[in-house]
Amino acid sequence: MSKRTADAAEDGPLKDRDRPEKMDVDDATKDMGEFEDEFEDEFESEDEILEAGVDGRPDAEREAEEKDAMEVDQGTFIVGRNKLEAGQTLAPDPTTYEMFHSLSTPWPCLSFDVLKDGLGDNRKTYPATMYTVAGTQAETARTGENQLMVMKFSGLSRMNKGDGDESSDDDDDDDEDADPILESKTIPLKSTTNRVRATQLPSQEAGRPGTTLTATMSESSDVYIHDITPHLESFDTPGSTITAQQNKPLSTIRAHKAEGYAVDWSSTVPGKLLTGDNDGLIYVTSRSDGGGFQTDNRPFQGHTGSVEELQWSPSETSVFASASSDGTVRVWDIRSKARKPAITMQVSQHDVNVMSWSRQTSHLLATGADDGTWAVWDLRQWKTSSDSPQPLASFDYHKEQVTSVEWHPTDDSIVAVAAGDNTVTLWDLAVELDDEEAKGAGVPSDVPPQLLFVHYLKDVKEVHWHPQITGSLVATGEEFSVFRTISV
Repeated sequence: MSKRTADAAEDGPLKDRDRPEKMDVDDATKDMGEFEDEFEDEFESEDEILEAGVDGRPDAEREAEEKDAMEVDQGTFIVGRNKLEAGQTLAPDPTTYEMFHSLSTPWPCLSFDVLKDGLGDNRKTYPATMYTVAGTQAETARTGENQLMVMKFSGLSRMNKGDGDESSDDDDDDDEDADPILESKTIPLKSTTNRVRATQLPSQEAGRPGTTLTATMSESSDVYIHDITPHLESFDTPGSTITAQQNKPLSTIRAHKAEGYAVDWSSTVPGKLLTGDNDGLIYVTSRSDGGGFQTDNRPFQGHTGSVEELQWSPSETSVFASASSDGTVRVWDIRSKARKPAITMQVSQHDVNVMSWSRQTSHLLATGADDGTWAVWDLRQWKTSSDSPQPLASFDYHKEQVTSVEWHPTDDSIVAVAAGDNTVTLWDLAVELDDEEAKGAGVPSDVPPQLLFVHYLKDVKEVHWHPQITGSLVATGEEFSVFRTISV
């Protein structure tokens, strides 16, 4: 994953569509004398009336001019593909969003994670509330100001689409015009956070929430494990304070000698952690019954490039996958004494930056590469095919590196992708259109019919679905975007 670069912002309005000027229409009865015969007038024939048209010109000439005027702005502007002209900026179309908010932090964040809460599943009411954790990337000269930020986003209202909006299915929504609120509790860090991931351990006491842990992969190569449970509880406990002791890490992993971007908590074994670095080494850290952490000093190795992404299998407790800048994805079993991959598959001739293992269909894996291509693979073919399997789907829509990819938490046909062209795209793999259908639907020839939505966010790095608020996403870039589109 690349660090963020500061680019100059583009300002100014977009060009308005050209419109024909309002035409004057003569009053046909003005200054006209009495008719001697009600069936006769000063025009010679009906044909002449039709040819003259409403503005005195032949209809064919006027219609041709209007057609040319309407075609001036008919081209589709594709975010991330087309270039803005000088003085132009992009503005979101509010009618395409169910919810859309932007929230700023003191420093931009390369990575974040959405935290599961106790407010219920499948939430659809507004204003919405959500909790996240993120690591900052402060300026090089001010690296000591870096923080791990535990955040509460509240007051996330539905888009106000005007009086004519009849899309609301919740009669009790309120505060739709209120501004969102960002509250944060910070943990001081000494360096930039390259990647942060969170997990929730099951509660040992009935009626109490579980313990929430974070693993922060830092630029210094150290990995910090924090318990952020008191930080989360403080949001809803007036007057509570966080002590210096509560800000200290529970454990620091120092096995890596190079910085890295790959980290993942197991969803099947509480407290088991994978971390990978730019030397191509992968370590496993386990939580003991007493609450401590122990890192196995025997790394898994086999990649010839940096480990960019790690993902535990959603269904098998001992299996994980890794993606690397060597263009491969490798599948491992931690029970292997040889510490070598069980399967190695070349999925790209470029760096494979990101990867997502479907939680709904565990044989589906999505990958995103440095050339802007993202693909979906059937892992069953990797086990049975002697030849190099082909992806189930592959898209080269993005023209810059893919920086994040994630399956929808409950729909195995929907995928969110972020890329270096400042866009987050949503895809529906269930859509199938042939060339004639696509043409009839007005789809540009170089835009796949599976593309549902394009969201603009400058310097976007990561995107995640919220697991409990239906169809909602959070993305980090120059700022945080919290949104839900009408298409998902």
